[in-house]
Amino acid sequence: MLDKTSGNPDTSEPVIELRNVSKTFGEVRALTSVDFKVYPREIVGLLGDNGAGKSTLVKAIMGYFRPDPGGEIFFNGKLIEDWTVARARKLGIETIYQERALAEKQPIWRNLFMGREPCNRWGLLDVATMRSEAARLMSQHMGFTSAAVHPDNIVMTMSGGEKQGVAITRALYFDAQLVILDEPTVGLSLTETRKTLDFISSIKTAGKSAIFIDHNIFHVYPVVDRLYVLDRGKIAGLYDKSDISMDDLIDRLYRVARTGSLEE
Repeated sequence: MLDKTSGNPDTSEPVIELRNVSKTFGEVRALTSVDFKVYPREIVGLLGDNGAGKSTLVKAIMGYFRPDPGGEIFFNGKLIEDWTVARARKLGIETIYQERALAEKQPIWRNLFMGREPCNRWGLLDVATMRSEAARLMSQHMGFTSAAVHPDNIVMTMSGGEKQGVAITRALYFDAQLVILDEPTVGLSLTETRKTLDFISSIKTAGKSAIFIDHNIFHVYPVVDRLYVLDRGKIAGLYDKSDISMDDLIDRLYRVARTGSLEE
């Protein structure tokens, strides 16, 4: 296994851990006995075809769905009984969706502080602080060094990769412990995808953890530490990236897609 203390899984508690999590909707079993862990300073890939159960698993982590009886969710080693969306966010779980949840017609600084705007001593929005902090974040964390890019730029004028950078930076600024990325490279050009992958790598550099959800192994593999393969609501494979090449992983994904199993 990976060294994660650097973070060694044998010596550090997972940030999030799901044990024996199932989810049933009527007669449909969306998840079956899923065990899933993310350690500190780790990026975990979650792979699977459409309908594999990725969205249901993520919504369970977010607190949107409660697991069926018998399933447990731990955060930093503590069993959480009342797992809800509000509790998950309070503990530091932030989700960045494909749509990026940005106000496209607003400037960067407004998007970075949306819903959590600092106020001055008179109770008014501290616009000067938000602008100066946005400028610092853009330079130090988002890599924007051109004078043409500044906090007052309207988000809709930015590239897809830059928009993802704004969303990721916002999550890290507000001390997210775990960032969930829902297919963040969908619809992006090659250059924008590369920039987005750099932003994802910066999550680990910042000492945080992430779940990178996708069905495109070519985007996921370069930036993750471990990979879970989900198929038909079950964990079909778990790999340390250091133990498996991309070619071998692709072969196994094909086998899972054909048979639902890694067995020959």
